[in-house]
Amino acid sequence: MSDKNEKVTIRLPVRYLQALDYLVELDDFGSRTEAIKAAVRDMIYQRLDLASEKVKKMEAFEDRMQDLEKLERQYLRK
Repeated sequence: MSDKNEKVTIRLPVRYLQALDYLVELDDFGSRTEAIKAAVRDMIYQRLDLASEKVKKMEAFEDRMQDLEKLERQYLRK
């Protein structure tokens, strides 16, 4: 994994920045940048888990559909 960083510019609602500043002030994070990196990291891990679950459900659905088609060919189409 590369240690390279890229700069990203975003616009956030003022209330989000106020909340970030509050967390930094509480010493939860050393800076806004650290807080934003943590938020992005956490979101990525959460979304990857959700995406993996969706893929598993889609695969299970496809398997069930193939089973139904097989049953249909076997019993309903003569």
